[in-house]
Amino acid sequence: MRPLIPLSALTLALALCGGAHAQTAPEAAPQTAAAQDAAALPPQDPNAAPTAAEQDFDALYGSQEYNPVADPTLPPGVESTAVYDPWEKYNRRMHKFNNGVDRAVAKPLAKAYVKAVPRPMRLGVSNFFNNLGQPVSALNALLQGKPKQAAQSLGRFLLNSTLGIGGIFDPADDAKIPNKSEDFGQTLGVWGWKRSRYLELPLFGPRTVRDTFGLIGDAPLSPIRQIENDKIRIFTQGLQLVDVRAQLLPLDSLRDGATDEYALFRDGWSQRRNYQIFGDSRREKDQDRDLPDYLREEEDNPSVPADAMPIMPTDPNFDIN
Repeated sequence: MRPLIPLSALTLALALCGGAHAQTAPEAAPQTAAAQDAAALPPQDPNAAPTAAEQDFDALYGSQEYNPVADPTLPPGVESTAVYDPWEKYNRRMHKFNNGVDRAVAKPLAKAYVKAVPRPMRLGVSNFFNNLGQPVSALNALLQGKPKQAAQSLGRFLLNSTLGIGGIFDPADDAKIPNKSEDFGQTLGVWGWKRSRYLELPLFGPRTVRDTFGLIGDAPLSPIRQIENDKIRIFTQGLQLVDVRAQLLPLDSLRDGATDEYALFRDGWSQRRNYQIFGDSRREKDQDRDLPDYLREEEDNPSVPADAMPIMPTDPNFDIN
């Protein structure tokens, strides 16, 4: 009777193994089928045409490699290059100084000017200074090889200086004569000085080395700087600075909400400046129709003009009081 016990145990063990195999067999079957399907797939051809799904992905996210310099939010035809700012440490200190002067002097004066002077009168002041800059703009347009634009600037100057009563009114705008501003910094850019170090000047704000030379080149041609009476010249220069700052008041909200105010000013100014210099080729190709307004408008973002560069009083008895 004893041999029956091992035989019974062996039978029970075989039964348990068979049940376990029956339970695991269905789980192994899908793995075998998946392996067979993968082996049955044809090899991928790197030169094959993209599938519909791949085309949809490229349409949404682009098929080119990531470029950390390019701005994907800009429309086609607008180049966004990193600002060349090797003097950033100095520029940030100068930006802080300029901001202090602006908040303590320029901004309060501009706000008081806007509050005290009616808008039609302020518009007349802006027109007057804009008209004074037309001869310099015409000369630079001619130097850049734009005779048509030079003629338009001279036409604006003559029409506004006569029918516009010294430029206070702008009949040239009613005559549909374009108002485009050109300076010697832009001329140097057109001549080939395309990339230049970013530089923040005391009181004059954002510039580049190229535009600093441009500022020096335009200054002797400024009509305001030809005024011999020191008091009248200084008053006119001061009024022009207040007028420029008043036009920039709407942009203060952007500055107040900026995480890095210096980077905002530097990048925004550089992008607009590049468009001012190289934008004509884009306009000829009709590539600026989708550009932001702040890039296309010629007058909404003025900068401190060359007219404001101080000169020594010519009168030895000059007293500002």
